[in-house]
Amino acid sequence: MMTESSCIATAIVALLVLLLPNSYSSHILRDYGAQVPESDVDLLEFPLNLEYLEAEFFLYGSLGYGLDKVAPNLTMGGPNPIGGKIANLDIFTRDIILQFAWQEVGHLRAIQSTVKGFPRPLLDISSSSFAKVMNSALGRSLNPPFDPYSSGLNFLLASYLVPYVGLTGYVGANPKLKGAASKKLVAGLLGVESGQDAVIRALLYEHALEKVKPYGISVAEFTDRISELRNNLGRDGVKDEGLVVPPARGAEGRIGGNVLAGDKNSLAYDRTPEEILRIVYGNGNERVPGGFYPKGANGRIASSYLHNA
Repeated sequence: MMTESSCIATAIVALLVLLLPNSYSSHILRDYGAQVPESDVDLLEFPLNLEYLEAEFFLYGSLGYGLDKVAPNLTMGGPNPIGGKIANLDIFTRDIILQFAWQEVGHLRAIQSTVKGFPRPLLDISSSSFAKVMNSALGRSLNPPFDPYSSGLNFLLASYLVPYVGLTGYVGANPKLKGAASKKLVAGLLGVESGQDAVIRALLYEHALEKVKPYGISVAEFTDRISELRNNLGRDGVKDEGLVVPPARGAEGRIGGNVLAGDKNSLAYDRTPEEILRIVYGNGNERVPGGFYPKGANGRIASSYLHNA
C-alpha cells in the first residue's frame, strides 16, 4: 500500500514529465528514430553513400581490411568493395588515417541509429579508380598511373578527394531539415567531417610546393586541379578551392594560402545531392553511374535518378 509521501512523489514526477518540452518528453516516451520527420529521412540517408566510401577507404588504407571485418552489421549486406588494400604509410600518417577510419564507423552507426538506412553500395576504391580521377583532373594520363596506396603523400592526395565532398553535402542539407534531432545529427557529422578535411589540407599544405614523384607536379597544383575538376563536374559554380589561390580569392582577398576552403566570407560551400552524384560518378551526370560507384549510389534520392535515366 502506497504511503502519503510516495503518492506525493509519484504525482510530482508525473507533473514534471508533463511540463517537459515536447522534444524531451517524446525522447523519453518513444524511440529516437520516431522523432525524425518523414521529409528529413532521405536527406539523412543519402550521406551514407559518402560515409561508406570514407570508411572503407580509410580502413583498408590503414588496416588492410574494411567494414566486413570490423563492423559487418553496418554494411547491411552490401557487396564487398573493389580494390581496397593497405597503404604504404608512415607511422604518423597511418595513425591519423586509422583515427579517421574509426570515426567513419561511428558516423555510419549514428545515421543508421536515426534512420533505417540502406546496404553499402558497390564501391570501387581500387588504384585504377583513383588514377582515373587524377588523369581527369590533370588532363593527361599519368605514367606510371597514380596509386593512392603507394605512399603517404599519395594517400593524402587521394583523401583530399573524399571528406570535402561529404561536408559540402551536410552544409547543403542542414537548412532543409525540419527536425531538431536531424539538425543535431548533421551538425555533429559536419563538425567531424570538416575536421578531417582540415587535417588533410593542413598536412598537404606543409608540402604544397613539393613535387609529387615521379610526375614533377606540385602538391598545390594537384589540389588545384582536383578542385577545378569537382567544380566542373558539379556544374554549379565555384564550390571548391585548392591549397594555394590568387590572393584576391583568399580570405578577405588578402592572402594566397588557402588551408581551408571558403566563400568570400570564409563560410563553407554547400552542395546538393545531385551535385555530389555528378562528382563521385566522375562524369558530371547524376543519372549515369561510374567512378567510385560502378552501379550507382543507394537510397531513394540516388535511385530516383537511376530509375528515370
